[in-house]
Amino acid sequence: MPLYEHVFLARQDLSQAQVDALATAATEIVESNKGKVVKTETWGLRSLAYKIQKNRKAHFVLLNIDAPAGVVAELERQTAINEDVIRYMTVRVDEHETGPSAMMRKNERSDRGDRGDRGDRGDRGDRGPRPPRREREGE
Repeated sequence: MPLYEHVFLARQDLSQAQVDALATAATEIVESNKGKVVKTETWGLRSLAYKIQKNRKAHFVLLNIDAPAGVVAELERQTAINEDVIRYMTVRVDEHETGPSAMMRKNERSDRGDRGDRGDRGDRGDRGPRPPRREREGE
């Protein structure tokens, strides 16, 4: 069966229990139509890049789904009807990620305070010193 990733954004004023209930309802829709939800991840309340339906934040939820295409159509239909869901997207993938998703790994990295492999950025490397200003302007 085809593999899908379904992400939906729930309104910011919902409690975590209500968000979990939305994820459970989506799982039930998939399973009642002979599909299977392989993994469910709740990414928590996150800021949005812009307001969506007067919401500045939203609860993000990811479902990894193994189901026929008709199941996804029904899931999207039910999700679009739900007033608590402000956005959703379903993408077909070749294979599901093993372990935590990129969003969950991003949280772990920010918790460590690690800045990555940026190295010493104080020197100019092999470029040498900057020329005097009048030489740079072409005078």
